[in-house]
Amino acid sequence: MLISEKTKIFSTFIPYSFNFSRTNSSTLGIWQSYINGFAAYLRLERSLSENSVNAYLHDVKKLAEYFACHEPNPGPLKVTLDQLKDFLRWINELSITAGSQARIISGIKAFYRYLLIEHPNAMDPTLLLESPTIGRKLPTVLSVEEIDQMFSRIDLSREDGKRNKAILETLYGCGLRVSELTNLKISNLHFVEGFIKVTGKGDKERLVPVGNTAMQEINYYLKYIRSHLPVNKVAEDVVFLNRRGKALSRVMIFNIVKDLAQRAGIHKRISPHTFRHSFATHLVEGGADLRAVQEMLGHESITTTEIYTHLDREYLRTELLRFHPRNM
Repeated sequence: MLISEKTKIFSTFIPYSFNFSRTNSSTLGIWQSYINGFAAYLRLERSLSENSVNAYLHDVKKLAEYFACHEPNPGPLKVTLDQLKDFLRWINELSITAGSQARIISGIKAFYRYLLIEHPNAMDPTLLLESPTIGRKLPTVLSVEEIDQMFSRIDLSREDGKRNKAILETLYGCGLRVSELTNLKISNLHFVEGFIKVTGKGDKERLVPVGNTAMQEINYYLKYIRSHLPVNKVAEDVVFLNRRGKALSRVMIFNIVKDLAQRAGIHKRISPHTFRHSFATHLVEGGADLRAVQEMLGHESITTTEIYTHLDREYLRTELLRFHPRNM
């Protein structure tokens, strides 16, 4: 079946409605069918997660909003490079950060790559479109001591404290994304072999090694805490649950981490993802092979993983400036 045939079939089941104020409804109607097809393409052909699909659609939606609010346009196939430059000036006036602008441009370029598949004779106005220059921001990481401080502030007299310890041990011990943690399945715990199976971005599965400490905390939680919860039917295979027996939300994990950081007196801006950065940084600092770290993190490109070598160099330079006699 051709891509166009698939997207036409699937798009009938994926309504993506706009809800803009002060917009031209006829312009939005023209864009609607193309965006429906794009959504189907992302789900069917690229097998992206729902979060990724929604992010791409949000970017294209921003472009459609611009044309609906500012100038009439027959549709995305007639957009010119000059119009896209006007669009960039518009989003810049909205005080959207350079990083967010770059992400929006990336989404729009992906949209036009899809349109070229469906309409091979069409022109791609994004070919000469440049993204704003942004510096590569190093991620925040915790030291081993700070991680120990956070663990020490967990109230283990409470049942949710036992659960929270297992959560943090899994985040830091396996380097998981928060979505990978909340979707972790009991059936994917292969502790005899020392691995867990994780579903990452684009629904891609990978095996991640798990240490003894994390395995012990997860096993304790499953045996003595989770087994006494009124487990919701749809969450029967989910590892970490709230007290009502439902899967934990991403926001709940963020709140747990934020609360423990405050209790530990840590003033860095941290999130569950900080444990993933710390996991990778501490491995690289310890001499782990970069390819192995890439596999564990589930990075498609090793260039993404290489940021942790830069972090390691920054750490070494800091140590030199602190302790070398010529820098006192």
